[in-house]
Amino acid sequence: MIPALEALELLRAGNRRFATDASIHASRTGPERRGQLTRGQEPFAVILGCSDSRVPVEIIFDQGLGDLFVIRVAGNVVAPSLVGSVEFAAEKFGTRLVVVLGHTSCGAVAAAHAGGAVPGQISSLFQHIIPAIPEGASVNEAVEANVRYQVEALSRSSTVIREAIGNGTAAVHGAVYGLEDGRVRLVG
Repeated sequence: MIPALEALELLRAGNRRFATDASIHASRTGPERRGQLTRGQEPFAVILGCSDSRVPVEIIFDQGLGDLFVIRVAGNVVAPSLVGSVEFAAEKFGTRLVVVLGHTSCGAVAAAHAGGAVPGQISSLFQHIIPAIPEGASVNEAVEANVRYQVEALSRSSTVIREAIGNGTAAVHGAVYGLEDGRVRLVG
């Protein structure tokens, strides 16, 4: 089990490699690694990120198969089933770091920011984003505010995570991925 601060540094170092085109984990997807993972997994971080196709989590953190427990949903919102997935990783695998990852120019946040009627179940996402958006914020300011809001929502809604944070065995951080430069910046 990797402590939260060490896991955070692994992610930051991986993103630096990715952003500077110096990836080292390309070999972590081959047959040998797949064989190792048939015996189980020990992801060192949980990433609750947006489902945007431009933000492939393992790639932007330069990690291989089995390194990250990735949960993706438009707008990186915290909802009950997603909280359950985070708790599952924390309890089952002993993962100690959770990162709520937003990204610049997020379509879900921009749509919530713009308001108006939406079809189908999209409003189920917006109900988690709209309270995060400050009056008069730009879309990218709203993205960052949404990340902070979702970090707080996760910490509030999960007794498992809240207790682990309280006893110093886990950490939840917010971050924003820049589509323009490939860099992940911690927020909050």
